[in-house]
Order: sequence, then structure tokens, then C-alpha cells
Amino acid sequence: MRPWPSPDTPLYNHSLAAIEDWLRTLGAQQDEQELNRWSLQGAGWQAELSLEIEELQVRYRGAAAGRDVVRHFKYSMSRQDVETAILQGP
Repeated sequence: MRPWPSPDTPLYNHSLAAIEDWLRTLGAQQDEQELNRWSLQGAGWQAELSLEIEELQVRYRGAAAGRDVVRHFKYSMSRQDVETAILQGP
């Protein structure tokens, strides 16, 4: 799909299709049963992303002494800021 809004545009100004396309370009895989859930692997970490009503939730599996680390990103944040934060890992 593309073009998307500029990277400094808040996520709430993106269509759902644009957000899903963006997540795919990051390498995320959509869950076949729960379509709002995505999985993403980075260098040394695994995350589960969840498109919630008011935010994007990212759960890094086993990131801190075997415990999950959860981050919440409001859709008012820009796509670039969210992408940078997610890809930095836990």
C-alpha cells in the first residue's frame, strides 16, 4: 500500500490499512486468529504488538530477568517516534 502520511504524522491520522502495512515493513507478522496482534523480532528480543483502542501496546517477551517489559504508545505519537522506540527494543 503506500504512500503513507509523513513520518512525523500522529498514528491516529493513518488508516488501519496504512498502520498494518507499516508494521509489515518493520517485519511484523499478523496473528491469523487475533488480527489486532502482531509479533516482531529484533536483535536479541521478541515482541508482541497489540493494536488497542487508544494505544499500541508492545510486550517484549522475557526482556528483564525473564520478565516481560510492556510499553504503551498513544496513537497521538508520530509514526517515526513509535518506530524508533519499538526498534530500540526493551
